[in-house]
Amino acid sequence: MTTTVFIDGAAGTTGLEIVGRLQDRPEFALLRLDDARRKDSAARREALNECDVAILCLPDDAAREAVAMIDPASGTRVIDASSAHRTAGGWTYGFPELVGRKAVAGAERVSNPGCYPTGFLALVAPLVRAGLIATDWPYTVNAISGVSGGGNALIDRFAREADIAFRAYGLAGGHKHLPEMQRHAGLAHAPVFAPAVVPAYRGMLVEVPLNLPAMGRSASPQALQTALAEFYAGSPIVRVAGYPFEGSEILLSRDAAPWDGLELFVFGDKPSHVRLAAVLDNLGKGASGAAVQSLNLMCGLAETAGLRLPT
Repeated sequence: MTTTVFIDGAAGTTGLEIVGRLQDRPEFALLRLDDARRKDSAARREALNECDVAILCLPDDAAREAVAMIDPASGTRVIDASSAHRTAGGWTYGFPELVGRKAVAGAERVSNPGCYPTGFLALVAPLVRAGLIATDWPYTVNAISGVSGGGNALIDRFAREADIAFRAYGLAGGHKHLPEMQRHAGLAHAPVFAPAVVPAYRGMLVEVPLNLPAMGRSASPQALQTALAEFYAGSPIVRVAGYPFEGSEILLSRDAAPWDGLELFVFGDKPSHVRLAAVLDNLGKGASGAAVQSLNLMCGLAETAGLRLPT
């Protein structure tokens, strides 16, 4: 059976990447609006209620508006790639590895995780659940993303400001990703989040430094790596590097190819000092790839179908 999919916001960076992953797949028929109609409310409302699955690639307020346009009787299921519903009641968090594949498969409303939270939660949530790290620790998150994470506006800024090599932002705090980081990791406090952007198109490194004795935990770096490896055992998407890691660097490329995987690392030169790190494509597992993974599960397909993963 063919599933009809309408991508509301298909002209943005996330929407374009989802189209690229779906357009040649016979399981899906893309419902498209031309340029003259894609911002027309009546045309959008019609498409949102005609499709089997709507994928929202919109700013938060526009995503809420789109959901309000859907008649509950239409049967339209929703994947929202904005941050509007990531901690909202009645929505399933679209991180199958953490919430369970059956939960995503049976959901009517799925909220796509944010790109930075994907890396943070992939590292922290399993270790919190295992009791290896604390729920009440003041975690910090140091993260770098390619410019596409900021959409077309940030891509244009970097193009105009060719001498900028590093752009720290969110310095005033209160970033919109913090509630989902805290909620879905089960933490007592929101972490201190230090995001930055570099002049690569795609790619992301998320790091969480830990001092285990100060936290009141005696687990070794090896124990943390083992727990992550066991948690993601058999995952076709998440890979946990061995410990100790054989390389001496983690690199992001300016012109990296699209990629829907997620790599996790545990580094520790002594038991007290540990650095957890996640590497992903902010437009892949951090956005479009995650949406397609959830779509596959919701449609009863293999979760990796159409994803861009190493063979």
